[in-house]
Amino acid sequence: MASLTIPAFHSVGTKLTGTPITKPWNPTCQCACVPGGNGAELQVLATEAEPTAVSEAPRFRWDAFGSDLSESQERAIRGLSPKLPNRCKALMTRVVCLSPGDENLGALLAYWVKAMKPKRADWLLVLKELKAMESPLLTEVLECALLEDSFEANVRDYTKLIHIYSKQKLLQKAEDAFHAMKGRGFPCDQVMLTAMMDMYSRAGDLTRAKEIFGEIILLGLPLDKRAYGSMVMAYIRADMLDKAEDLIKEMEDQQIFAGKEVYKALLRAFSYKGNSDGAQRIFDAIQFAGIVPDTKLCALLVNAYCLSNRITEAVCVIRNMRSAGVTPCDKCIALVLGAYEKVNMLETALEFLAELEENGIAVGQEPSQLLAAWFRRLGVVHEVEQVLKGLGEDMKAKQTVAASVE
Repeated sequence: MASLTIPAFHSVGTKLTGTPITKPWNPTCQCACVPGGNGAELQVLATEAEPTAVSEAPRFRWDAFGSDLSESQERAIRGLSPKLPNRCKALMTRVVCLSPGDENLGALLAYWVKAMKPKRADWLLVLKELKAMESPLLTEVLECALLEDSFEANVRDYTKLIHIYSKQKLLQKAEDAFHAMKGRGFPCDQVMLTAMMDMYSRAGDLTRAKEIFGEIILLGLPLDKRAYGSMVMAYIRADMLDKAEDLIKEMEDQQIFAGKEVYKALLRAFSYKGNSDGAQRIFDAIQFAGIVPDTKLCALLVNAYCLSNRITEAVCVIRNMRSAGVTPCDKCIALVLGAYEKVNMLETALEFLAELEENGIAVGQEPSQLLAAWFRRLGVVHEVEQVLKGLGEDMKAKQTVAASVE
Protein backbone atom coordinates (compact mmCIF):
# COMPACT_ATOMS: atom_id res chain seq x y z
CA MET A 1 0.00 0.00 0.00
CA ALA A 2 1.39 3.39 -0.91
CA SER A 3 2.74 5.33 2.04
CA LEU A 4 1.02 8.54 2.95
CA THR A 5 2.21 11.55 4.88
CA ILE A 6 1.07 11.77 8.49
CA PRO A 7 -1.32 14.72 8.71
CA ALA A 8 -0.38 17.87 10.51
CA PHE A 9 -2.97 17.56 13.26
CA HIS A 10 -2.49 20.20 15.95
CA SER A 11 -3.80 20.14 19.48
CA VAL A 12 -6.54 22.56 20.33
CA GLY A 13 -4.26 23.76 23.10
CA THR A 14 -1.78 24.84 20.45
CA LYS A 15 -4.54 26.65 18.59
CA LEU A 16 -5.40 28.62 21.72
CA THR A 17 -1.91 29.91 22.40
CA GLY A 18 -0.97 30.26 18.75
CA THR A 19 -3.96 32.32 17.57
CA PRO A 20 -3.50 36.03 18.28
CA ILE A 21 -6.57 37.92 19.38
CA THR A 22 -6.25 41.60 18.66
CA LYS A 23 -9.50 42.59 20.36
CA PRO A 24 -10.45 41.80 23.94
CA TRP A 25 -13.72 39.89 24.29
CA ASN A 26 -16.62 42.22 25.06
CA PRO A 27 -17.57 41.55 28.71
CA THR A 28 -21.05 42.95 28.13
CA CYS A 29 -22.01 40.14 25.71
CA GLN A 30 -24.68 37.84 26.99
CA CYS A 31 -24.16 34.15 27.64
CA ALA A 32 -25.06 31.83 24.74
CA CYS A 33 -28.19 30.38 26.21
CA VAL A 34 -31.94 30.65 25.85
CA PRO A 35 -33.42 33.70 27.60
CA GLY A 36 -35.01 32.60 30.81
CA GLY A 37 -33.06 29.31 30.77
CA ASN A 38 -29.93 28.32 32.64
CA GLY A 39 -27.88 31.34 31.62
CA ALA A 40 -27.14 32.39 35.20
CA GLU A 41 -25.96 28.90 36.05
CA LEU A 42 -23.61 28.83 33.07
CA GLN A 43 -22.30 32.31 33.92
CA VAL A 44 -21.41 31.00 37.39
CA LEU A 45 -19.60 28.09 35.78
CA ALA A 46 -17.66 30.44 33.57
CA THR A 47 -16.77 32.66 36.53
CA GLU A 48 -15.59 29.65 38.53
CA ALA A 49 -13.51 28.51 35.59
CA GLU A 50 -11.73 31.83 35.07
CA PRO A 51 -9.20 31.50 37.94
CA THR A 52 -7.99 28.26 36.39
CA ALA A 53 -7.26 29.90 33.06
CA VAL A 54 -6.32 33.36 34.34
CA SER A 55 -2.66 32.90 33.47
CA GLU A 56 -3.42 31.73 29.95
CA ALA A 57 -2.79 33.97 26.99
CA PRO A 58 -4.81 35.14 25.24
CA ARG A 59 -7.58 35.60 27.74
CA PHE A 60 -10.73 33.81 26.60
CA ARG A 61 -14.21 34.55 27.86
CA TRP A 62 -17.23 32.27 27.54
CA ASP A 63 -19.62 35.19 27.20
CA ALA A 64 -18.00 36.20 23.91
CA PHE A 65 -20.45 33.83 22.22
CA GLY A 66 -24.22 34.01 21.91
CA SER A 67 -24.84 37.76 21.82
CA ASP A 68 -27.01 37.43 18.73
CA LEU A 69 -28.59 33.99 18.45
CA SER A 70 -30.56 32.98 15.40
CA GLU A 71 -33.84 31.11 15.72
CA SER A 72 -32.20 27.85 14.67
CA GLN A 73 -29.48 28.28 17.30
CA GLU A 74 -32.06 28.97 19.98
CA ARG A 75 -33.98 25.85 18.96
CA ALA A 76 -30.77 23.82 19.07
CA ILE A 77 -30.01 25.04 22.59
CA ARG A 78 -33.54 24.35 23.77
CA GLY A 79 -33.23 20.85 22.31
CA LEU A 80 -30.15 19.95 24.36
CA SER A 81 -30.57 16.97 26.63
CA PRO A 82 -31.53 18.04 30.17
CA LYS A 83 -29.31 15.24 31.46
CA LEU A 84 -26.15 16.91 30.17
CA PRO A 85 -23.73 17.82 32.99
CA ASN A 86 -23.23 21.54 33.44
CA ARG A 87 -19.70 21.46 32.07
CA CYS A 88 -20.95 19.81 28.86
CA LYS A 89 -23.96 22.10 28.60
CA ALA A 90 -21.70 25.13 28.98
CA LEU A 91 -19.68 24.00 25.97
CA MET A 92 -22.64 22.94 23.83
CA THR A 93 -24.46 26.26 24.22
CA ARG A 94 -21.44 27.94 22.67
CA VAL A 95 -20.55 25.37 20.02
CA VAL A 96 -23.98 25.82 18.40
CA CYS A 97 -23.06 29.47 17.80
CA LEU A 98 -20.19 28.47 15.51
CA SER A 99 -20.19 27.58 11.84
CA PRO A 100 -18.15 24.81 10.19
CA GLY A 101 -14.56 25.92 9.74
CA ASP A 102 -14.80 28.64 12.40
CA GLU A 103 -11.30 29.25 13.74
CA ASN A 104 -12.72 29.98 17.20
CA LEU A 105 -13.67 26.32 17.71
CA GLY A 106 -10.14 25.28 18.63
CA ALA A 107 -9.77 28.10 21.14
CA LEU A 108 -13.19 27.37 22.61
CA LEU A 109 -12.39 23.70 23.14
CA ALA A 110 -8.95 24.50 24.55
CA TYR A 111 -10.46 26.89 27.08
CA TRP A 112 -13.08 24.29 28.02
CA VAL A 113 -10.39 21.65 28.55
CA LYS A 114 -8.26 23.88 30.78
CA ALA A 115 -11.16 25.41 32.70
CA MET A 116 -13.50 22.46 33.15
CA LYS A 117 -11.03 19.55 33.25
CA PRO A 118 -13.33 17.20 31.31
CA LYS A 119 -12.98 13.44 31.40
CA ARG A 120 -13.50 11.02 28.52
CA ALA A 121 -17.13 10.55 29.55
CA ASP A 122 -17.70 14.31 29.14
CA TRP A 123 -16.19 14.30 25.65
CA LEU A 124 -18.36 11.35 24.66
CA LEU A 125 -21.50 13.11 25.89
CA VAL A 126 -20.63 16.19 23.83
CA LEU A 127 -19.99 14.08 20.73
CA LYS A 128 -23.21 12.14 21.29
CA GLU A 129 -25.18 15.38 21.56
CA LEU A 130 -23.59 16.76 18.38
CA LYS A 131 -24.45 13.56 16.54
CA ALA A 132 -28.04 13.61 17.81
CA MET A 133 -28.54 17.15 16.54
CA GLU A 134 -26.75 16.28 13.26
CA SER A 135 -24.29 19.10 13.79
CA PRO A 136 -21.80 19.75 10.96
CA LEU A 137 -19.23 20.46 13.68
CA LEU A 138 -19.16 16.84 14.87
CA THR A 139 -16.17 15.96 12.70
CA GLU A 140 -14.14 19.01 13.75
CA VAL A 141 -14.82 18.45 17.45
CA LEU A 142 -13.85 14.78 17.13
CA GLU A 143 -10.64 15.75 15.32
CA CYS A 144 -9.71 18.04 18.20
CA ALA A 145 -10.76 15.54 20.85
CA LEU A 146 -8.47 12.84 19.43
CA LEU A 147 -5.45 14.98 20.29
CA GLU A 148 -6.46 15.77 23.86
CA ASP A 149 -5.08 13.63 26.69
CA SER A 150 -8.35 13.95 28.59
CA PHE A 151 -10.18 12.21 25.72
CA GLU A 152 -8.04 9.07 26.08
CA ALA A 153 -8.33 8.26 22.38
CA ASN A 154 -8.35 4.66 21.18
CA VAL A 155 -8.56 2.80 17.86
CA ARG A 156 -12.37 2.81 17.81
CA ASP A 157 -12.41 6.61 17.98
CA TYR A 158 -10.26 6.79 14.85
CA THR A 159 -12.52 4.18 13.24
CA LYS A 160 -15.54 6.43 13.85
CA LEU A 161 -13.73 9.39 12.30
CA ILE A 162 -12.82 7.35 9.23
CA HIS A 163 -16.43 6.20 8.89
CA ILE A 164 -17.51 9.86 8.88
CA TYR A 165 -14.92 10.75 6.25
CA SER A 166 -15.97 7.74 4.20
CA LYS A 167 -19.62 8.84 4.12
CA GLN A 168 -18.51 12.31 3.05
CA LYS A 169 -16.20 10.78 0.39
CA LEU A 170 -13.17 12.50 1.92
CA LEU A 171 -10.67 9.74 1.11
CA GLN A 172 -7.54 11.81 1.64
CA LYS A 173 -8.63 12.95 5.09
CA ALA A 174 -9.50 9.37 6.02
CA GLU A 175 -6.08 8.17 4.88
CA ASP A 176 -4.40 10.98 6.83
CA ALA A 177 -6.32 10.01 9.97
CA PHE A 178 -5.40 6.35 9.43
CA HIS A 179 -1.68 7.11 9.19
CA ALA A 180 -1.86 9.57 12.08
CA MET A 181 -3.32 6.78 14.20
CA LYS A 182 -0.51 4.43 13.19
CA GLY A 183 2.01 7.18 13.89
CA ARG A 184 0.73 7.40 17.47
CA GLY A 185 1.39 3.70 17.93
CA PHE A 186 -2.20 2.49 18.00
CA PRO A 187 -2.61 -1.11 16.79
CA CYS A 188 -4.29 -1.57 13.41
CA ASP A 189 -6.95 -4.22 13.94
CA GLN A 190 -9.45 -5.98 11.70
CA VAL A 191 -12.26 -3.50 12.43
CA MET A 192 -10.15 -0.54 11.36
CA LEU A 193 -8.90 -2.27 8.21
CA THR A 194 -12.45 -3.27 7.32
CA ALA A 195 -13.52 0.37 7.66
CA MET A 196 -10.74 1.39 5.27
CA MET A 197 -11.67 -1.38 2.82
CA ASP A 198 -15.33 -0.37 2.93
CA MET A 199 -14.32 3.21 2.17
CA TYR A 200 -12.31 2.17 -0.89
CA SER A 201 -15.14 -0.13 -1.95
CA ARG A 202 -17.67 2.72 -1.83
CA ALA A 203 -15.27 4.94 -3.74
CA GLY A 204 -14.93 2.33 -6.49
CA ASP A 205 -11.20 1.83 -5.83
CA LEU A 206 -10.97 -1.94 -6.31
CA THR A 207 -7.16 -2.02 -6.21
CA ARG A 208 -6.91 -0.42 -2.76
CA ALA A 209 -9.79 -2.51 -1.45
CA LYS A 210 -8.01 -5.69 -2.56
CA GLU A 211 -4.79 -4.49 -0.91
CA ILE A 212 -6.53 -4.00 2.43
CA PHE A 213 -8.31 -7.35 2.10
CA GLY A 214 -4.97 -9.03 1.45
CA GLU A 215 -3.40 -7.22 4.41
CA ILE A 216 -6.10 -8.57 6.74
CA ILE A 217 -5.28 -12.08 5.55
CA LEU A 218 -1.49 -11.58 5.84
CA LEU A 219 -1.84 -10.30 9.40
CA GLY A 220 -3.79 -13.42 10.31
CA LEU A 221 -6.79 -11.38 11.37
CA PRO A 222 -10.24 -12.99 11.19
CA LEU A 223 -12.43 -12.30 8.18
CA ASP A 224 -16.03 -11.70 9.23
CA LYS A 225 -19.20 -10.94 7.27
CA ARG A 226 -18.39 -7.23 7.19
CA ALA A 227 -14.94 -7.72 5.69
CA TYR A 228 -16.20 -10.22 3.14
CA GLY A 229 -19.24 -8.07 2.40
CA SER A 230 -17.12 -4.99 1.70
CA MET A 231 -14.96 -6.96 -0.72
CA VAL A 232 -18.01 -8.46 -2.45
CA MET A 233 -19.44 -4.96 -2.90
CA ALA A 234 -16.11 -3.78 -4.34
CA TYR A 235 -16.28 -6.51 -6.98
CA ILE A 236 -19.92 -5.68 -7.75
CA ARG A 237 -19.10 -1.99 -8.23
CA ALA A 238 -16.24 -3.01 -10.52
CA ASP A 239 -18.70 -5.14 -12.53
CA MET A 240 -16.76 -8.30 -11.67
CA LEU A 241 -19.78 -10.39 -10.76
CA ASP A 242 -18.02 -13.74 -11.14
CA LYS A 243 -15.41 -12.70 -8.55
CA ALA A 244 -18.16 -11.51 -6.22
CA GLU A 245 -20.02 -14.80 -6.57
CA ASP A 246 -16.82 -16.79 -5.93
CA LEU A 247 -16.35 -14.85 -2.69
CA ILE A 248 -19.95 -15.61 -1.70
CA LYS A 249 -19.23 -19.32 -2.22
CA GLU A 250 -16.03 -19.03 -0.17
CA MET A 251 -18.06 -17.53 2.65
CA GLU A 252 -20.62 -20.33 2.46
CA ASP A 253 -17.84 -22.91 2.81
CA GLN A 254 -16.92 -21.26 6.12
CA GLN A 255 -20.55 -20.87 7.22
CA ILE A 256 -20.23 -17.09 6.98
CA PHE A 257 -23.13 -15.28 5.35
CA ALA A 258 -23.23 -11.73 4.06
CA GLY A 259 -25.94 -9.24 4.94
CA LYS A 260 -29.16 -9.06 2.98
CA GLU A 261 -28.14 -5.85 1.20
CA VAL A 262 -24.98 -7.50 -0.17
CA TYR A 263 -26.96 -10.41 -1.63
CA LYS A 264 -29.54 -7.99 -2.98
CA ALA A 265 -26.85 -5.89 -4.69
CA LEU A 266 -25.39 -8.96 -6.41
CA LEU A 267 -28.83 -10.23 -7.41
CA ARG A 268 -29.69 -6.80 -8.81
CA ALA A 269 -26.47 -6.73 -10.84
CA PHE A 270 -27.23 -10.12 -12.43
CA SER A 271 -30.87 -9.14 -12.92
CA TYR A 272 -30.18 -5.89 -14.76
CA LYS A 273 -27.82 -7.73 -17.09
CA GLY A 274 -30.52 -10.26 -17.91
CA ASN A 275 -28.32 -13.06 -16.54
CA SER A 276 -31.12 -15.29 -15.30
CA ASP A 277 -28.83 -18.22 -14.42
CA GLY A 278 -26.64 -16.02 -12.24
CA ALA A 279 -29.68 -14.39 -10.67
CA GLN A 280 -31.16 -17.79 -9.84
CA ARG A 281 -27.90 -18.93 -8.22
CA ILE A 282 -27.79 -15.85 -6.00
CA PHE A 283 -31.48 -16.23 -5.21
CA ASP A 284 -30.75 -19.79 -4.05
CA ALA A 285 -27.77 -18.52 -2.03
CA ILE A 286 -30.05 -16.01 -0.32
CA GLN A 287 -32.33 -18.78 0.87
CA PHE A 288 -29.33 -20.92 1.88
CA ALA A 289 -28.20 -18.02 4.07
CA GLY A 290 -31.51 -18.21 5.92
CA ILE A 291 -32.92 -15.02 4.40
CA VAL A 292 -36.60 -15.20 3.47
CA PRO A 293 -37.03 -13.58 0.02
CA ASP A 294 -39.40 -10.62 -0.03
CA THR A 295 -41.28 -9.17 -2.99
CA LYS A 296 -38.35 -6.94 -4.00
CA LEU A 297 -35.93 -9.86 -4.21
CA CYS A 298 -38.49 -11.91 -6.14
CA ALA A 299 -39.08 -9.00 -8.52
CA LEU A 300 -35.35 -8.93 -9.33
CA LEU A 301 -35.45 -12.63 -10.22
CA VAL A 302 -38.59 -12.14 -12.32
CA ASN A 303 -36.87 -9.25 -14.11
CA ALA A 304 -33.86 -11.43 -14.94
CA TYR A 305 -36.07 -14.09 -16.52
CA CYS A 306 -38.12 -11.53 -18.44
CA LEU A 307 -35.03 -9.81 -19.86
CA SER A 308 -33.69 -13.17 -21.03
CA ASN A 309 -37.07 -14.02 -22.64
CA ARG A 310 -37.70 -16.90 -20.24
CA ILE A 311 -41.25 -15.86 -19.45
CA THR A 312 -42.38 -19.32 -18.37
CA GLU A 313 -39.76 -19.34 -15.58
CA ALA A 314 -40.79 -15.81 -14.58
CA VAL A 315 -44.40 -16.97 -14.21
CA CYS A 316 -43.17 -19.96 -12.16
CA VAL A 317 -41.43 -17.54 -9.78
CA ILE A 318 -44.72 -15.70 -9.27
CA ARG A 319 -46.54 -18.97 -8.64
CA ASN A 320 -43.88 -19.96 -6.11
CA MET A 321 -44.38 -16.61 -4.41
CA ARG A 322 -48.08 -17.36 -4.00
CA SER A 323 -47.29 -20.83 -2.66
CA ALA A 324 -44.93 -19.29 -0.09
CA GLY A 325 -47.59 -16.82 1.02
CA VAL A 326 -45.91 -13.84 -0.66
CA THR A 327 -48.29 -11.67 -2.67
CA PRO A 328 -46.81 -10.76 -6.07
CA CYS A 329 -46.27 -7.02 -6.27
CA ASP A 330 -47.42 -4.84 -9.16
CA LYS A 331 -43.84 -4.65 -10.40
CA CYS A 332 -43.66 -8.44 -10.86
CA ILE A 333 -46.96 -8.51 -12.76
CA ALA A 334 -45.96 -5.55 -14.94
CA LEU A 335 -42.63 -7.20 -15.81
CA VAL A 336 -44.37 -10.35 -17.03
CA LEU A 337 -46.94 -8.37 -19.02
CA GLY A 338 -44.14 -6.34 -20.60
CA ALA A 339 -42.34 -9.54 -21.59
CA TYR A 340 -45.53 -10.95 -23.14
CA GLU A 341 -46.04 -7.73 -25.07
CA LYS A 342 -42.56 -7.93 -26.60
CA VAL A 343 -43.36 -11.34 -28.09
CA ASN A 344 -46.97 -10.36 -28.92
CA MET A 345 -48.63 -13.01 -26.72
CA LEU A 346 -51.81 -11.18 -25.74
CA GLU A 347 -53.90 -14.28 -25.22
CA THR A 348 -51.32 -15.83 -22.90
CA ALA A 349 -51.07 -12.54 -21.02
CA LEU A 350 -54.82 -12.51 -20.46
CA GLU A 351 -54.68 -16.11 -19.23
CA PHE A 352 -51.95 -15.04 -16.80
CA LEU A 353 -54.15 -12.22 -15.49
CA ALA A 354 -57.12 -14.57 -15.20
CA GLU A 355 -55.00 -16.94 -13.11
CA LEU A 356 -54.09 -14.09 -10.80
CA GLU A 357 -57.74 -13.10 -10.48
CA GLU A 358 -58.70 -16.68 -9.62
CA ASN A 359 -56.18 -16.61 -6.79
CA GLY A 360 -57.54 -13.36 -5.41
CA ILE A 361 -54.67 -11.16 -6.59
CA ALA A 362 -55.85 -7.77 -7.79
CA VAL A 363 -54.05 -6.06 -10.64
CA GLY A 364 -52.73 -2.68 -9.54
CA GLN A 365 -52.16 0.62 -11.30
CA GLU A 366 -48.79 -0.07 -12.97
CA PRO A 367 -49.74 -3.31 -14.77
CA SER A 368 -53.20 -1.90 -15.59
CA GLN A 369 -51.68 1.13 -17.31
CA LEU A 370 -49.25 -1.08 -19.20
CA LEU A 371 -52.09 -3.32 -20.33
CA ALA A 372 -54.26 -0.38 -21.39
CA ALA A 373 -51.42 1.07 -23.49
CA TRP A 374 -50.93 -2.32 -25.12
CA PHE A 375 -54.65 -2.51 -25.97
CA ARG A 376 -54.65 0.99 -27.46
CA ARG A 377 -51.75 0.09 -29.73
CA LEU A 378 -53.70 -2.98 -30.89
CA GLY A 379 -56.92 -1.02 -31.30
CA VAL A 380 -58.93 -3.55 -29.26
CA VAL A 381 -59.75 -1.55 -26.17
CA HIS A 382 -63.51 -2.15 -26.32
CA GLU A 383 -63.21 -5.87 -27.00
CA VAL A 384 -60.77 -6.45 -24.17
CA GLU A 385 -62.87 -4.40 -21.75
CA GLN A 386 -65.72 -6.83 -22.42
CA VAL A 387 -63.41 -9.79 -21.81
CA LEU A 388 -62.11 -8.33 -18.55
CA LYS A 389 -65.65 -7.51 -17.46
CA GLY A 390 -66.62 -11.12 -18.09
CA LEU A 391 -63.62 -12.33 -16.10
CA GLY A 392 -64.66 -10.11 -13.22
CA GLU A 393 -68.22 -11.43 -13.27
CA ASP A 394 -66.97 -15.02 -13.35
CA MET A 395 -64.75 -14.27 -10.37
CA LYS A 396 -67.66 -12.84 -8.38
CA ALA A 397 -69.82 -15.85 -9.24
CA LYS A 398 -67.14 -18.24 -8.02
CA GLN A 399 -66.78 -16.33 -4.77
CA THR A 400 -70.57 -16.44 -4.25
CA VAL A 401 -70.67 -20.19 -4.82
CA ALA A 402 -67.76 -20.74 -2.47
CA ALA A 403 -69.45 -18.66 0.22
CA SER A 404 -72.73 -20.57 -0.10
CA VAL A 405 -70.92 -23.92 0.16
CA GLU A 406 -69.23 -22.84 3.36
